[in-house]
Amino acid sequence: MEFQLGVYRRLLGYLRPHWQQVLIAYSSMIVATILNLMIPLVIKAAIDIGLATGQVSSLFLASAIILGIGLIRAIAGYGQRYFGEWLTHRVAYDLRNDFYDEVQRLPFSFHDRTQTGDLMSRATSDISETERFVGIGLMDLVATILLLIGVVVAMFWQDIRLAAIALIPIPFLVVATVRFGGTIRPKFKSIQEQLAVLSTTMQESLTGIRVVKAFAREPHELSKFDLANDNWFLRRYEVIRMWANNWPFFQFTVALSVFLLLWFGGSMTVAGIITVGTLFAMISYVLMLNGPVQRLGFLVNLAATAGASASRVFEIIDEEGEIPDTPNGYHLEQIAGEVVFRNVSFAYQGGRTILEDVSFHAAPGQTIALMGLTGSGKSTITNLILRFYDVTDGDVLVDGVDTRDWNLSNLREHIGIVQQDTFLFSDSIADNIAYGRPESELDQITEAARTAGAHEFITNFPEGYETVIGERGVTLSGGQKQRIAIARALLTDPRILILDDSMSSVDTGTEYVIQQALTTLMEGRTTFVIAQRLLTLKKADCILVLDHGQIVQRGTHEELLSSGGLYREIYDLQLKDQEEFASLQLSMRNSA
Repeated sequence: MEFQLGVYRRLLGYLRPHWQQVLIAYSSMIVATILNLMIPLVIKAAIDIGLATGQVSSLFLASAIILGIGLIRAIAGYGQRYFGEWLTHRVAYDLRNDFYDEVQRLPFSFHDRTQTGDLMSRATSDISETERFVGIGLMDLVATILLLIGVVVAMFWQDIRLAAIALIPIPFLVVATVRFGGTIRPKFKSIQEQLAVLSTTMQESLTGIRVVKAFAREPHELSKFDLANDNWFLRRYEVIRMWANNWPFFQFTVALSVFLLLWFGGSMTVAGIITVGTLFAMISYVLMLNGPVQRLGFLVNLAATAGASASRVFEIIDEEGEIPDTPNGYHLEQIAGEVVFRNVSFAYQGGRTILEDVSFHAAPGQTIALMGLTGSGKSTITNLILRFYDVTDGDVLVDGVDTRDWNLSNLREHIGIVQQDTFLFSDSIADNIAYGRPESELDQITEAARTAGAHEFITNFPEGYETVIGERGVTLSGGQKQRIAIARALLTDPRILILDDSMSSVDTGTEYVIQQALTTLMEGRTTFVIAQRLLTLKKADCILVLDHGQIVQRGTHEELLSSGGLYREIYDLQLKDQEEFASLQLSMRNSA
């Protein structure tokens, strides 16, 4: 219970910065509630004075008062509704910003273990459920409670005995409502969790739609989605059943109060103990409870949903960043580009060791090639340079400073990367290339594209650099996406360049063109290349051969070939054919 209250307390904290709007909205609500409580008293006076004594002027006065109350209520209702809705969507805006900001700041290790569909569900469905309550829903709940208290006070003020009799069922109603809210809240959390599973299933299926269709697995995906959807409906049905079981009791208690009021109040009126106007006012107050009591069940339902959804949103906001930034950390406008790994070991949380006691020195301007079988730790080394993860043991130094002591944003400004899994945004080609430097001019973008060998195919599009590519660059070939990604990295003019198997999706001819351009570009830059192409490896100043997370060989291409070992084995299996093919092409070119 303490946890639940903490969630609501924290959620209501989002109203604090907007206290002026809160003041206007709740003041309007209180005025409207007080005016509602006055109407039965005015009607009582009209009956007891106007009708009983025949004073027509009293009826006119009562009518005028009710009309005035209606006008003021309309003004107060406008303030209540307008600012209540404003608060509803403003809190959702602030909460969504906090959520998205935290998701952007969380490290790679968090995204490695978290489903995209689950995050999307929390950012959309959960926040939508929360916003319905925290603004207008909370205000309606407070108004209902105030009206309930006001009705009880007004009834006791009219007649203590009759009020005590008529309100006998109300405590049972309050207890049942509170119990209902406590029982239904975990049910709603379960529904929201299953909705996240449903979103994840849909997101995976739509993202991999080409694979689904290629293997004719549409029936399997439909079956998987149906199973998740059925599970969601069963959880929702459980809530519907609970709601249906409790709703009749909520309505019956109000009807029971009216019954008691007429049974005992009627005889008291006939006996002259109370006036007709008093009985009418008491009945009006009890009937006034009918709507709020019915709405109270809905609002408790809404509060339970919001609490469950808010707890899921706060789970992400409270997620601890495993890589703390140092805002006042080491900061340089220019760096030399020296990179040193000193006895570095790395393992994912609760996982196996990926790197073990890795040490090397990359001088400014050197090209370091990383070679090894799949899973040997090549990409992990480049990820540690960028500080996507923190080392488990040892140190990674850039220009002699531990990466953990750098200002994280400043460190990454000096590093350009082209990843193996190329990601492009659904935007223009120019904007994709300028993603790291959005202030770049078109001629700078064009120059980067020329260097990456992308200018020619870009200009062949009808709209050139303004061509909008599809989601994840689906309208481009693998080689075209790779060259745009290379241009994006080059435009940032980094001192450290990381090419994570960046030639994997280009043909030999295209690779040669890109490599020629990169040879000039790499001068004065420290470059790390993960590649399986011989041309790349032969030009490297040093090749680090990794096996099971350890550097087992290091040296130039010629040195490693002569020394045998794992590099020679990989060369004979994968690279020798490339060299023979290159020699054949050269001889054919010469003969021509």
